[in-house]
Amino acid sequence: MQVLQVQLEVGPDPAEVGRARRWARSRLAGSGIQDDEPLAETLVLLISELVTNAVVHTGCPAVLRMLFAAEGGVRVEVADTSDRPPQPRHAEGEDTNGRGLELVDGLADRWGWQREGAGKSIWCEVDRAPVTPPGGQGAVSPGRVRC
Repeated sequence: MQVLQVQLEVGPDPAEVGRARRWARSRLAGSGIQDDEPLAETLVLLISELVTNAVVHTGCPAVLRMLFAAEGGVRVEVADTSDRPPQPRHAEGEDTNGRGLELVDGLADRWGWQREGAGKSIWCEVDRAPVTPPGGQGAVSPGRVRC
């Protein structure tokens, strides 16, 4: 299995989240995932959530990695130097925080975290499978996303 990996260093500043999204969009387009595909929108949202968690909750710099498998799947990893494990929360009503890992769980096909050096890496994977239209007449626009 061939994998292409790209990465971006992210500073411990919430403004870096926007830069990470822009960077991710350009790398997705370079890998053949167009900006208007549902897969691209899902991946950018996942990246936004994971980078936000890293810079807001740890106050540490982070490294965003995207790995593109030859089969079409995409793995996103955000590594930081904090040794605190992620703590999923459940937002109530009009809370403006606490939904990040719930979104990751709902949008990604798989996700988890692991120790990495003195810190950790939180990762998620999204499969890219052809979508077959009703009637089974061949695949159209790839980008199956489980919601």
